[in-house]
Amino acid sequence: MREAVDAAAAEVAAAAAPGSSAQSGPPVVVIAPDSFKGTIRAADAAAAIAEGWRTIRPGDRIVLAPMADGGEGTLDAIAAAVPAAVRVPVEVTGPDDRPVGASWLRLPPSSGRPGGTAVVELASTSGLELLSGALRPWDAHTLGFGQALAAAAAAGVSHLVAAIGSSASTDGGLGMLVALGARAIDAEGRPVRPGARGALEVAEIALDGLVPMPAGGITVLTDVTSPLVGPAGAAAVFGPQKGLDPADVPSVDAALARIAGLLGVDPVTPGAGAAGGTGAALLAMGARLLPGAETVAGLVGLAGAIRDARIVVTGEGAFDGQTAAGKAPALVAAIAADAGIPVALVAGVVSAEPVGFAAAVSLAALAGSASAAMRDSRPWLRAAGAALARDIGA
Repeated sequence: MREAVDAAAAEVAAAAAPGSSAQSGPPVVVIAPDSFKGTIRAADAAAAIAEGWRTIRPGDRIVLAPMADGGEGTLDAIAAAVPAAVRVPVEVTGPDDRPVGASWLRLPPSSGRPGGTAVVELASTSGLELLSGALRPWDAHTLGFGQALAAAAAAGVSHLVAAIGSSASTDGGLGMLVALGARAIDAEGRPVRPGARGALEVAEIALDGLVPMPAGGITVLTDVTSPLVGPAGAAAVFGPQKGLDPADVPSVDAALARIAGLLGVDPVTPGAGAAGGTGAALLAMGARLLPGAETVAGLVGLAGAIRDARIVVTGEGAFDGQTAAGKAPALVAAIAADAGIPVALVAGVVSAEPVGFAAAVSLAALAGSASAAMRDSRPWLRAAGAALARDIGA
């Protein structure tokens, strides 16, 4: 994806950059949140924060730069940044076996990529939000993501980009591999079911039947740098978020370690634990892992916009200990810090110390509870924007 991304990033950055410095015109405010997962898209969140800011400081120049980190909204962010991109519809098997209407994104041809690049998003095919709150810790799978990858590969693209955040499962990527033609069997030689249950049972994984991948290979955009196993791994950190009982974490962690052995992947590789271990399965296919937030930031020209800003506002649904491990707000804050620009945080819930932020606003605190903030986040995002304009905008 590098050539297509670099060209698009330069074009978008040039379009986004103000014609004059922030000192010679109205103050520039860059609003660059990630999505508030399951609640509001990044673009809508940015617009709501901007509306609130303008009620206090209507003369400021606001630059909207909605972000993504490889999870939900990555396809939308890249589509907005590359005007010539085309959405290709595909129907897949969702994480709970129901059919899901999704799409992958075809980027235009570039030098060395005559067939263009396909961007496939796990969140829209096998994501947590597709379960509508009915978590399936043992049976949710990545089959649909593999089906979408197979469809894109069959379309003659030269390169695949896999955005793998927001997974519903902890299946070590077994569902994806099976959809791509791998054979996963138990000790009796029977095909294992997709999901964490199958991960416990798998004894052999054969990759010789995989569908052909594009000559340009696979680039993976991850939203975390977590290893596959251990106290910071997929089962321990993310399994409970997907409904896994803490008492079952050790057995699933052991199953993921066994999958790493079967695939010949180092289980402590950064990013191998992304998407319930799907990162490890993609590594076994020869994929290259990149930080998703950094790639999307390049596409939307974030660094160029921030250089001319007086204030930067970022945010996400839950600001916690995982935010620093590759999430978009951490990257936005780092870019702002490098430019010497103060950055503020808006989050649905703030459960970790917001070190490095000039100010932080919790929507749950404004609304009285997290559930109240999630029911309709727009008015609370507007309120947060107004509060920040009063507190740090002067």
